[in-house]
Amino acid sequence: MKESPVAAKHVVVVGAGPAGLTSAAECQDLGCRVTVLEKDPEYVGGIARTVHYKGYRFDIGGHRFFSKSAEITDWWRKRLPDDFIQVNRMSRIFYNGVFFDYPLKAFNALSGLGLLTSTLCVLSYIKSKFFPIHPEKSFQDWVTNRFGSRLFLIFFKTYTEKVWGMPCHEISADWAAQRIKGLSLSTAIWNAIKPQRGGGSSVVKTLIDKFEYPRLGPGMMWEKTRDDIRAAGGEVTLGIEVTAIERKGNRVTGVVTRRLTGEVSRITGDDFIVSLPLRECVLAFDPPLSEAAQAAAKRLSYRDFLTVALMVKRLDLFPDNWIYVHDPSVKLGRVQNFNNWSPELVENPGVTCLGLEYFCFEGDGLWTMSDADLIELGKKEMSQLGLARPEEIIDGCVVRMPKSYPVYGPGYQEDLDIIRREMSALENLQPVGRNGLHKYNNQDHSMMTALLAARNITDPRFDVWKVNTDAEYHEESEVRDTERTGRLTPQRIEPKP
Repeated sequence: MKESPVAAKHVVVVGAGPAGLTSAAECQDLGCRVTVLEKDPEYVGGIARTVHYKGYRFDIGGHRFFSKSAEITDWWRKRLPDDFIQVNRMSRIFYNGVFFDYPLKAFNALSGLGLLTSTLCVLSYIKSKFFPIHPEKSFQDWVTNRFGSRLFLIFFKTYTEKVWGMPCHEISADWAAQRIKGLSLSTAIWNAIKPQRGGGSSVVKTLIDKFEYPRLGPGMMWEKTRDDIRAAGGEVTLGIEVTAIERKGNRVTGVVTRRLTGEVSRITGDDFIVSLPLRECVLAFDPPLSEAAQAAAKRLSYRDFLTVALMVKRLDLFPDNWIYVHDPSVKLGRVQNFNNWSPELVENPGVTCLGLEYFCFEGDGLWTMSDADLIELGKKEMSQLGLARPEEIIDGCVVRMPKSYPVYGPGYQEDLDIIRREMSALENLQPVGRNGLHKYNNQDHSMMTALLAARNITDPRFDVWKVNTDAEYHEESEVRDTERTGRLTPQRIEPKP
């Protein structure tokens, strides 16, 4: 551990996801004493956990370990020096019983649709060129102008609406322009004729063909970090929920916690790093923050997520790591094949572990279904799609993950500005991570916010709100004015008064 003039400082970290554990480990390296508080009674890693079930391991989603930041990549490798494997990336779109390349390749897409549908798609595209929609207000308008209405219906509408829970004609065109920038049927055809090569800025970074992955899943990284923190004298307590954040003026003095047993206690500290969902964090202060900040927090919303893991008594179901399901007749959004992420995730020979992903809102019909009903739904939909037969499915389990995706609803940026101005006045509390900052960040971006927050305790000069997806992180966090951070999420079109 490095010597530090703040060796006596006690840092309380709320949340043991990637951001929370990264900040705690960094604080230890800077000589601080750390206490980590995690609500979940069993797992660390947040949405990047690896669930253990009867000899199977599976992700909540799939978590590639790829970053443009050498510092983050080095951090991962130092934590697990001998446990990364190289995984070939393969993902496709499944529609109407046919697999299509992802990203879309014009010839592959049109040939897979058949002669009649392909002809109608091309005619629809030509029509969009002669009679484009103006002005482009919605996601639907933007995609239709570049692909035609038929390809929009086949390859964009269903999946987008499953993920975000709102119709495409209500999603702002700005999101499409930023999310699928530079893409059109004409460029897809040109790239099929003359594929992009090299590592220049024009190559889409998310479409890397190989990535690193811990052999036992992403949770391996965070379980090791938890163990390292404990070995260095830090505390990581599971099954403890923070119910209030106490403050005196502009300083936080402690947090009130409740254990699963009902025991209530108060934990004090010198500094606080919090990865609670921002809405919960703002509403937890005692005394409360301003009415404006509370109202802004209450307007923040989230998209929730559940995984139905199915164990199938058959190997080689499909070669993909994951498949996007664009069939509107099923609720299923995406399927992960964890055998193709790492063979060590599945101990039982001859069995494939699939992760069926459903996007929902906490409290809706999918979320409140019983586990047994969700497993039956998964079996039915896999059979309907022809991907697995019901008699082959020998077991299953369900994992619900609330607040997986912060939603960028109407006026969300103004609400964040209100909250940020008020929370920035707090001298010894910093929010971090995807939910802590209400930013749709990747794992590595969440980690960088945590590293900078920890360093602010000894050298307060970084603005964690400005960690950007393409950042040279240190420079971006110090000098950039832009507030657009993390991955993009759709915004609903605001109706005219």
